Amino acid sequence: MNYDLTEGSIMKKLLKFAFPIMIGNMLQQLYNVADTLIVGRYLGEHALAAVGSAYTLMVFLTSIILGLCMGSGAFFSIQFGSRNKDRLEKGIFIAFLSIGAVTVVLNILVYIGIQPILLFLRVPEEIIPWMKEYLLWILVGVIATFLYNFAACLLRAIGNSVIPLWFVGISAVMNIGMDFLFIKGLGWGISGAAIATVISQYIAGIGILIYCGIKHPELAVKRQNRRWDSVILKELTKLSFLTCLQQSIMNFGILLVQGLVNSFGPVVMAAFAAAVKIDSFAYAPVQDFGNAFSTYVAQNYGAGKKERIRRGMRDAVLGVLLFCAVITALVVGFSKSLMLLFIDQSSTETIAVGIGYLHIEAAFYFGIGLLFLFYGYFRAVHKPGISVVLTVISLGTRVVLAYVLSSLPMFGVKGIWMAIPIGWILADIAGVWYYFRDRRKTTTFERGC
Repeated sequence: MNYDLTEGSIMKKLLKFAFPIMIGNMLQQLYNVADTLIVGRYLGEHALAAVGSAYTLMVFLTSIILGLCMGSGAFFSIQFGSRNKDRLEKGIFIAFLSIGAVTVVLNILVYIGIQPILLFLRVPEEIIPWMKEYLLWILVGVIATFLYNFAACLLRAIGNSVIPLWFVGISAVMNIGMDFLFIKGLGWGISGAAIATVISQYIAGIGILIYCGIKHPELAVKRQNRRWDSVILKELTKLSFLTCLQQSIMNFGILLVQGLVNSFGPVVMAAFAAAVKIDSFAYAPVQDFGNAFSTYVAQNYGAGKKERIRRGMRDAVLGVLLFCAVITALVVGFSKSLMLLFIDQSSTETIAVGIGYLHIEAAFYFGIGLLFLFYGYFRAVHKPGISVVLTVISLGTRVVLAYVLSSLPMFGVKGIWMAIPIGWILADIAGVWYYFRDRRKTTTFERGC
């Protein structure tokens, strides 16, 4: 079903559109969690540390692709809202070729530089063989990640958030099944976890492209629109590059934090690997709500409905605060039980470190929830540069404070955990200031023609 978000009840339509995106990403998180859980249970803490550190690296790499796709998705939503089919088709053609080329180049560069990357991440010597073996397989799936995210962003731009959910759901179920088969059944070790993920990624990526070709012929690019348009390329570059920059800065900061975590040894690495998966699963819905909100704003931006955008922001903030309050209570209350899903109860030190992380982060989930709303809003109203500024504030603070606080004996590794929410809150304060300063200007529309 395609949703026109420019008419009707704001919160009802927004939730109906956002819900499949939330469920889809939670399924993606579920099979990431399944990888971690199965690896931790069957291959031990060294393998768990390797997968956790590799996951942070892969999130950084795929964030570049995702940022480009999300930026293009904002362009697609604006053209859909303004009913400009020719510009939409030209944008699809240009975005697919350019993002595809970036994906291939990125993949080659990472394969070439895998050894220096491991040294940069300060991976302990005993973890390097595990991590290298995992990465050599998991990198094969980067192209599949591009195919899925491009098609998913395109479908969501026209209001269809259900179909991406189906494909990621099928992919998640297959990945979990193959994890058990390859790791426990066939004894393929850590390579088995990576191969299972790669196969499931290609099923989702190729499958959703075939669906688009069969069920959405209106998205097919006519021959006359299969050409470069400098004006559209400029718009796509502005939206996609800055969104990509925002995503990559955000995850590069996380990568630097991962390097700091690695310096504390395998116990902290394993705890961090498990706790981050819990953390990501917990706040994934508000991240996806922010992406859905971006589509809502972009469609109304294209339609010139500034008052509807303002009402939508008010309702979205209230919804995010309510959700974060509930999820905070759940994560804090069940933190030990959640850690025991990944770590054997005999590993008391690892469990304690993970619980300490979760208690600090969960108390401030509202901070990252609001930040995701600001990211989505500024991307949709052609102000992606502000999202970059907010990311620099959030991540810059996080990285600097993580290194400073963790070096103090009174904080140690807890200093890393404390730095993260401080960064969220400072970025939120800046986001509120930018929103009210630019609200009149950002809703005085200058749509492409």
